[in-house]
Amino acid sequence: MIQMIILQIALLALGFALLVKGADWFVEGASKVAEKFGIPQLVIGLTIVAIGTSLPEAAVSVSAALKGSAEITIGNIVGSNILNVLLILGITSLIRPVDVQKTTVRYEIPFVVLVSALLMGIGYTDHTVGRVDGIILWALLVCYLIYLLVIAKKGGGMPEETAEENKPMPVWKMLGLIVVGGVMIVVGSDVAVDAATELARIFHMSERLIGLTIVAFGTSLPELVTSVTAAIKGKADIAVGNIVGSNIFNILFVVGTSALITPVSYAPAFLVDSIVCIASAVLLWLCVFRHRKLGRLGGAAMLAGYAGYFVYLMR
Repeated sequence: MIQMIILQIALLALGFALLVKGADWFVEGASKVAEKFGIPQLVIGLTIVAIGTSLPEAAVSVSAALKGSAEITIGNIVGSNILNVLLILGITSLIRPVDVQKTTVRYEIPFVVLVSALLMGIGYTDHTVGRVDGIILWALLVCYLIYLLVIAKKGGGMPEETAEENKPMPVWKMLGLIVVGGVMIVVGSDVAVDAATELARIFHMSERLIGLTIVAFGTSLPELVTSVTAAIKGKADIAVGNIVGSNIFNILFVVGTSALITPVSYAPAFLVDSIVCIASAVLLWLCVFRHRKLGRLGGAAMLAGYAGYFVYLMR
């Protein structure tokens, strides 16, 4: 039994490693190909790179849905969004207070509250996120991308290109990164879902709990590493915007795509988790509304909130 547990944990770690590195290579290759065909860096950043940050969640969620492990699909997204706000932003702001852009406070945080509530509504109504729901989520994603494009054209803070990003890359290498990255994403998601499901069976845990905790943490690793590293380097100002954007993409792109491929079950037990997801976004909005800064007090409140939620899950 111990050997089986160690094996599944090792496979889960391997799956996450393949997902993270595969997504990194896929995005790099796809970005370079788009650049080669004259697509503006602005558009690349708003589409390929932005969606690329949600690729681990997307791969795991779609794979889980196709295998009938729907609780991992919804648990992964809801759990990732809770973890992104309460844990990642909580840790980041404790390291260094984070300034927040005006558009993030005015539009993007309220929008993440809206789409989180929408997911809860469409899921809890008939306990399924179906293909029609997927179309609705994708329509909102297109609207969000148009909004990002408008904001960016007005100088909304797209990251500047670096010399490293401008280095020419051979076509064979671009295509190789896309192919190898894509394969790693598919294999990594497959391995991670199988290992998580097996661990749930061994420990008699629900797939919901596994999705909300272990899988959510694994697929949020890129955001965690990026945000904490940026805070340590004193460049954490984009952390809140990145996390909020990631949460929006997780719901609209990941759940929307999963639902278009195959209807996803939404268990009644997810109602509490969805309420926590909405409440975490509201807490973030309240913390930054007046001064457009996420300070250490707000970060401590978020970590306390996640601790309380974790205790609830483990009860």
